[in-house]
Amino acid sequence: MAAVLPAHADRADPFRRYAELRAAGEVEVPPHLLGPRERRLHVRNTLVEDHAVRLLDTPEAVASKFALLVASPFSFFRGTALLYYRDHAGVDGHLPAVFCIGDIHPENFGIMPSAAGHPFFAPNDFDEAWIAPFTYDVNRGAVGFWMAAAEKDLGKGSRRRTVRAFVQGYLDGLVDFARDDSEHTHQITEDSCPAVLAPAFAKARRSRAKFLAKRIDLDAHRFLADERVEPRADLVPLLEPVVADYADSLGGGPARPEGFFRVHDVALRHGGGTASQGLARFWVLLDGWGPDATDDVIIELKMARRSALYGLVPATSFDARTSAERIALAHSEFLVDGDALYGAAEIEGRSFVVRERSPMKVNISVADLDGDALLSYAEVCGRALAQTHARSESHLLDVGEGPGAEIGILRVVQPTVFVADTVEWAEEGAARVLADHRLFCEDLERGAFDAPGTLLEP
Repeated sequence: MAAVLPAHADRADPFRRYAELRAAGEVEVPPHLLGPRERRLHVRNTLVEDHAVRLLDTPEAVASKFALLVASPFSFFRGTALLYYRDHAGVDGHLPAVFCIGDIHPENFGIMPSAAGHPFFAPNDFDEAWIAPFTYDVNRGAVGFWMAAAEKDLGKGSRRRTVRAFVQGYLDGLVDFARDDSEHTHQITEDSCPAVLAPAFAKARRSRAKFLAKRIDLDAHRFLADERVEPRADLVPLLEPVVADYADSLGGGPARPEGFFRVHDVALRHGGGTASQGLARFWVLLDGWGPDATDDVIIELKMARRSALYGLVPATSFDARTSAERIALAHSEFLVDGDALYGAAEIEGRSFVVRERSPMKVNISVADLDGDALLSYAEVCGRALAQTHARSESHLLDVGEGPGAEIGILRVVQPTVFVADTVEWAEEGAARVLADHRLFCEDLERGAFDAPGTLLEP
C-alpha cells in the first residue's frame, strides 16, 4: 500500500454541525439511510479519514489492519467505531450523560493489575472514552455481543439471549450500586469471579520471571526480537526524557525503588490490537523493582488519537484535554485501584498513553467461549459496564450535578422496554455491519484504498 492518501475530506467539523442540527430536531438524512452507492462512498471515505495519519506514517500497518477487517464482520465492527457512531450522531441527547467508555464489545474487557498488586476483571480499553448519553455504551456493547454470537454461528435466538443477558446484567448492576454505593470499592477478583472468568485468572497468576523470559534477554536486560517486537536501543536517548516527565506526572501508588524508571532498552511493537493497528507503539524496559532482570518492568507507550465520539455528542470543556490525558483520566475514573503506571506522555508533539505490560494482563477471546459461557460472560460484562457508569463523576466533567449517575439512569429506564429496544438495536446494527463489511471487502478488492495516480507512473 503506497504512502499516499486516496482522495477524501476531513469531515469532523461537518459531522459536528450535523450532530448539533440533528440533536436540535432539524431535518437531516443520517448516513444509515443513504442509498447503496452513497453508503459505499460513506464507508470508504470514513475509513480513509479515520486512518489518514496512519496511511501516511505506516501504510503497511494499515494494510495489515484492513486484512484483519476483511477477515470477519466481528473484526470489522471492532475496528470501525467511527463508522458506527456517525450513524447515530446526536441521538439520545435527552438521556443522562455519563463518562462513556466508547468502544464496548466482548473483547474490550479483561484481567489487569491493580495498584495493590493483584489481578482484577474490568473494561480495559478506553481509547474512545468521552462524555455521552449512557446508551452509547450499552447499544454498542449490545451490537458487539450480537456480532460475537454470530461469529460463533449461534442462532438468532441465542444471539438475542446473549444481548439480553448483557443488558440485564447492566440494569442489575445499576440497581445494586444504587443501593450501597459499592461502585467505589467493588472489584471482580479471582476469589469472587464467576466460573467463566476462572481460566483467565489462572493465566494471570504467571510469574513475572516467566513473563519476562519470553520477551527479554535476562542476562543483558534487552528485548528479544520477533515478528512483532523490533529492538531499538538507538531510541533510548529519545525516550529517557519522555519517561522521566511521565514518571513525574504520576500520582499515587506503591512506593518504588529510586531507580525504578531507569531505561534499559526500547523496542517498537508492531501489530497490536485491532482498532489501534498502525498507531505507533514503543515498549520501554525499566529497571523496575530491583537489580535482577526478573524484577524489570515493561511499559508501553501507544500513540493516542481523537475519540470516535468527537463532535458527535454535545461538547464540554473535556474537549481541551490531550487524547492521552483523556484516556488516562478515563482509566482513573472507571477503575477501582487500577494500574498505578497508567498515564500520559508526549513524544515530538504527539500524545501517547502509557501503561504497564504486566504478566497479570490477560485479554478475553470470544473464540474460547461456548454459547453458555458467552451468555454468562455477557452478564458479567454488563455489570462491569454498570460500575463504570455509576462511577461517573459528572460534576467534574461539566455535565451537571445530580443524584448519582446510576440513579439518574434508572429513573429514565422502563426495564422491559429498554431490554427489548436494545435487542432490536443490536439486530438492526449487526445487519448494517454485515452490509458495510461486504461493501468494504468489495472496495478493498477494487483497490479503493490504494494510492491514486498509478497510470502516470512510467
